[in-house]
Parts: sequence; structure tokens; C-alpha cells
Amino acid sequence: MDFSSNSIRILFGLKLRQLRLDKSLTQYDLADMSGVSVSYINEIEKGKKYPKTDKIIALAAAMGVTYETLVSLQLSKKMEPIYELLRSNILRDLPLSMFGIEPADLLELLANAPTKLSAFISTIMEIGRQYNLSVEEFYFAVLRTYVEMHENYFAEIEETADRFLTEVSPDADTMLTADSLAQFLTERHGYTIELFDDQTHPNLASLRSVLLPAEKRLLLNQTLTPDQRAFTLGREVGFLYLNSKERPLTSSWVEVRSFDQVLTNFQASYFAGAILMRRDRVLPLVEQWLQLPTWAEAADALEQMLDQLQATPETLLHRMSNFLPHYFGIDQLFFLRFEHRPGDTLFDLTKEMHLARLHSPHGIAGEHYCRRWVSLSMLAELADCQQRNEAEKPLLRAQISEYIDSQDAYFVFGLARPLTPIRDLNHSVSLGILLNDANRQRVRFLNDPAINRRAVNESCERCRATDCLERMAPPLLLNKRERVANLKNALQELGVR
Repeated sequence: MDFSSNSIRILFGLKLRQLRLDKSLTQYDLADMSGVSVSYINEIEKGKKYPKTDKIIALAAAMGVTYETLVSLQLSKKMEPIYELLRSNILRDLPLSMFGIEPADLLELLANAPTKLSAFISTIMEIGRQYNLSVEEFYFAVLRTYVEMHENYFAEIEETADRFLTEVSPDADTMLTADSLAQFLTERHGYTIELFDDQTHPNLASLRSVLLPAEKRLLLNQTLTPDQRAFTLGREVGFLYLNSKERPLTSSWVEVRSFDQVLTNFQASYFAGAILMRRDRVLPLVEQWLQLPTWAEAADALEQMLDQLQATPETLLHRMSNFLPHYFGIDQLFFLRFEHRPGDTLFDLTKEMHLARLHSPHGIAGEHYCRRWVSLSMLAELADCQQRNEAEKPLLRAQISEYIDSQDAYFVFGLARPLTPIRDLNHSVSLGILLNDANRQRVRFLNDPAINRRAVNESCERCRATDCLERMAPPLLLNKRERVANLKNALQELGVR
């Protein structure tokens, strides 16, 4: 059986623990009988140590079993769920340490209630199979949870970015460019940077960059805009400065080999945003933006920020999502990125982040997202502009979304960009802020009556709006809930509770 050394340690420790408990022995009893110290037995049972042969012989003799029984990978029927869990490699795939959990701690819980916890884990895995959840999607789901736990602000990366800026660009008014980052990589780290296109490397045309690590050769797609090229190079610097051991070699995911790759890619991307939109310059601009009294003024300020900071809409909104919770206490917010091919009826949610709680809108499998969301309506508007050859710059739109059948309302603003140079897709990025008393005090223009208001819902399948011109599907889930509610009421009237 193919077990890692870590799994063998855990398995041995749990087996020793179970044999000890079956014989009603404490760790002190076993230490006294075997001559092995209590602290060492504790380390063994937690899967942190694997004892040498003489200690295994002493432990086996103390419990009246053979050496072979103790070292065998075979488990009792009660422990079979642990065996299957270790065989599945799920402990290797789960980045438990990020959440302060040791694999041995999880298995200790499983050892205490193997049937219940095994059923729970099996259920989670079955849900993943039912929804075709790939390992990659699982990794990204874990990353989203990790980011949300930290309110999308990572002080260590911010400090590393500040040190880099102090070294290469101490003047806050001097912005890093693609040229300055390329010069840094070539002169300081010996990189060779080459441009490619669909003629030189036709099979790589969908990628922004590819690193050939043995040669320190970085291939950049020639169609990248200056801000995209700067971000790609900044991300490469991030891998170096953050000492990333395991990292992806391409800009877009071709294959995800481990969670470490997903994590280091996020950290390097965060670093790139931090050096391109430096904290000491962006924070004052965001603070001023929050104090503007009207959305018209705030919209103008956002467009000016894009120009001043030479940023992509996505990088700007991401940077704002770093700062709003940490510096201004605006933590009830979400970030969304949608992709859309003009003429297509499908809108693909490719990135989402929710702080403080799960907000609406959010990803829903197999349903039609509400077309009244500003994230989607501005993509539809952009496609119309492109047909008229009027799409010269990103569309900036905002609305107050009031959820039907809910007390929740959000101020949502975002930008939609024309076709990207690499893929024939439009995309929109949006930030949403929950409308509550605290946020209305922190963001002055939220009280602007001129902001467009729209009644929205999660999806067409859940919506009771009968006059919706954007409806894409009948309210099947809503009708099902109403049928169940009517059935419950009928049963209650008959005295069935």
C-alpha cells in the first residue's frame, strides 16, 4: 500500500492509542510498563514521532501483542474509516495547517467517533462529486475561505512590498512600470524576457506568460496592454521576494498540481498589486473618495484614480477591497468578476470574495443569475456599444440593489472592459457594500438620492417579479417552495404537526 511517511506515523500513533485504550491503560501506565517516557508516547500517538525498533518491541510487550501486530498497516474494523481517509490522500490535499489544524488532531477526532465523522467526510466528498467539483475548484474554495478569514488584508505581504519599494522606488510619486520591472528582473536576477505571439508560439496564444525556470527565461504575450504586462512582471517579482518554493509557471492555470501553487500564486498576485498600487499613495485617494458627497463626484474620482495609478479596473477594485475593511471598517462587502462573450446568453462568474458573511449576489450552480445585477447589465451594455463601435474605454456603472423578499440592499459599483487582447471575452469587476447605518456614515455618497435603484434577486428561478423584462427562466424554485409551504399549511389545518 502506498502511504507517505507522514501517514505511516499517524497510522502507527492512532493504532498504539487504540490498543492502549482497549486495554484501559493511561499513557502513564504504558510508560511505566514499557520504560518509554510519557512525553515520547504522547508524541507517537499524535503522529509526530515513529519509534525505533527497540521501543516498538517494548511497547508491544507491555500491551501483550506482537511486534508485527503493532507495525502492520492493518487496522481494526472500527478504525477502517481512518485507513480509507489516509489512502485517499485528502489530508495531503487539505491545507489544514493554514487553519491551525494538525492532521493528527483531525484523525484523533475521527478515532473517537469514526462512524459519524467518516460519514460526514464521505458526504462532503460525495457532494463534490455530484457537483463535479474538481480538485482545482476545491483548492480555490479553500483559498477563498482563507482570504475571507483574513479580511483580504495580509500585513506580511504589505510589509514585504514596502521593503521592495524602499529598495527600488522610494519616491511615492514614482510609479513602477513594465519597463522598470523588466529591468529589475534582468539586471538583478538574470532573467531573459522575450515577447511571443500567435505566430512564434501559436499554442501559447491564450496565456499571458510562461516561465522556463532552468533558463530563467520569461515569455510574455506581445498582445498584453502595458498595465497587464506590469502586473505580470510584478507577480514574477513577487514569487522571488516571497521565496515561493512551489509556484505555477504559467499565468493562467493549465494544471494545478498542489494547493501550495494556488496559495503562492495568490500571494505573488497580492504582492504585484501592492507594489503597483503602493499603499502610501492609494490610501489617501481612497480616504478622499469615501468622503465625496455624490456618486457623480465619486465616479469621476474613480476614473481619475485609474489614470493616475495606471491600473486595471480589477487591480484597483482588489486594492480597495484590501483597504476598506482594514483601514475604514467597511467589512460587509463582496467582490465579483464575470466573463461574457458578446452575443452569448451565459455569464460566467470566475472570481468571488465575500467578507463578514456570504452576500448576494454569489455563485449559484445551474441557475440563471439575475440580469438586473449591475455586474451583468453593464456587460450587456458593453456588448451593445461594441456593435456600434463605441466601446473606447471601460464602462463605469453603479446602482443600489434592493433584494426582493429581503431587507438587504447593497451599493454595487463596477467596471466593464472591452474585449481582452488574448481571449474574445469581455469581463466586469464589481464591489458591493452592504447598506447599513455604519457604512452610510463611513461612505458619504451612499446617501446620494441620485444613485440608480433596482429591485433584484439571486436568480430567475428564485424570483417572484412578474414584470421582469430580463427574465431568462421561470421561477421553478420559488414555485416549489410555495407548494411545500401550502402543503405544510394544509397539514397544520388538519392538526398534523
